[in-house]
Amino acid sequence: MIPARYAPILFGLLLSGMMSLLVSGLSTLRALGLVDGFVLIWLGNWAVSWATAFPIVLVIAPITRRIVARLTAQG
Repeated sequence: MIPARYAPILFGLLLSGMMSLLVSGLSTLRALGLVDGFVLIWLGNWAVSWATAFPIVLVIAPITRRIVARLTAQG
């Protein structure tokens, strides 16, 4: 089991992985259509997207949390 102190990093890893998978798939499909080798092209695009998205999520998530805290009522 992964220690709880790594939860924000694990969250960022999973979120960036899933979002980049979906977005790169849709973008690849729109750009190329269902061509031969689509899945391999998609996975190649996803690898680059995820490698970019993960560090960005780690930087942007704390900023986004602060913005959301300011925009919402404190319970």
